[in-house]
Amino acid sequence: MPASSAFRNENIVMLRPSQAERSADGGTDIQRPTLSCAADQVEKILVANKFFFRNGGSEAVMFDEMDWMKGRGIDVMEFSMRDSRNRPSKYESYFVSEKSYKAGSRSSKIKAAISFVRSQEAVSNISALIRDENPNLLHCHNIYHQLTPSIINAAARLHTPVVLTLHDYKPVCPVYTQLSNGAVCTDCTSGRFESILRKRCADGSLGRSALLWAEARYHAVAQSYQRVSQFIAPSRFMRDAVARRFGDAKVTHIPNGIDASAIQVSREDGGYVLYLGRLSSEKGVATLLKAHAADSAIWRLVVAGTGPLLSELRTQFPDAEFKGHLAGADLTSVIRGAAVVVVPSEWHENSPLSILEAMAHGKNRSCIANWWNSRVGQRRIDRAAVCLEGRSRPIEQNSTAARGP
Repeated sequence: MPASSAFRNENIVMLRPSQAERSADGGTDIQRPTLSCAADQVEKILVANKFFFRNGGSEAVMFDEMDWMKGRGIDVMEFSMRDSRNRPSKYESYFVSEKSYKAGSRSSKIKAAISFVRSQEAVSNISALIRDENPNLLHCHNIYHQLTPSIINAAARLHTPVVLTLHDYKPVCPVYTQLSNGAVCTDCTSGRFESILRKRCADGSLGRSALLWAEARYHAVAQSYQRVSQFIAPSRFMRDAVARRFGDAKVTHIPNGIDASAIQVSREDGGYVLYLGRLSSEKGVATLLKAHAADSAIWRLVVAGTGPLLSELRTQFPDAEFKGHLAGADLTSVIRGAAVVVVPSEWHENSPLSILEAMAHGKNRSCIANWWNSRVGQRRIDRAAVCLEGRSRPIEQNSTAARGP
């Protein structure tokens, strides 16, 4: 089974409230939980994530963890946002209403901006759920914007300890990617967020940057993240980045994992390059598609996944094969047939499942073209071509690429 749960490690312990603090979010005393009892004493866990369907890798990790915990006899509850794509949940009546944050009237924009920072609906609903069910622990995943970190304070008021799995850099970067205008940026790691206004990190927009600054400042004053009892970082790099703000003792490295027991090593080679993941700017998929187009699409490129850039990229790059969201047998089939799996990310990745899945299917490490933090030039563009050469058909590359990365 996957090894990515906070409770895979038998030394992980439960938490209990101890130190009272003054909250800037409502002015009431809040208990900050500390370590107490053994993991095998955990009976009931509340899992919070803004999506309760497989929207990406973070949900895949969450659902795997939930299945693992249920297999250990732990009662798992859910808190999320209502959506027609959600999995069934007997706790759906507590879910918050669906939010899209798309343009509307001026008044609706103001209301959306307020709920973007602090959702009173989410605070009220999760408080009711905690009172009704009395979980031992709240385990948060992606809670930003639709649920907001204010649910951490709500749990703390009710003496429920909180664990937060980090799927991105949100606690130390308001735009979550540690990218500013395409370049790596760590200005906000210390907890000072004015740089986002100066650099307009949110797609160059002063308005969006100001909203993200306000969100970050509010939760800094409310001490929302300080009330997290333990952060879980799937990569050591992310652990170190977040520990710079919150301290080493508060951030635990637990790598992502997959269940490889049902995966058979593949000897297939369909002669195509595969991108597998979310279609968003930090993932570098646009750079990969530009490389494909610049090479006159002489090599076959398959793109599996969905995201905010799907429609734009599909229109702009018609020579690539867009498969949309794949799961189950369809996902297995496209991985097994790939000659190379490409991870062209332009942010610091966080133990992506796509690499683990590729390796589990027997794709040789030398054929996993991982362009970490790439500002891709011709030398690195041709790196994917080098991986394919000799497997299905030769692909032209320049002499620089042939000498290695």
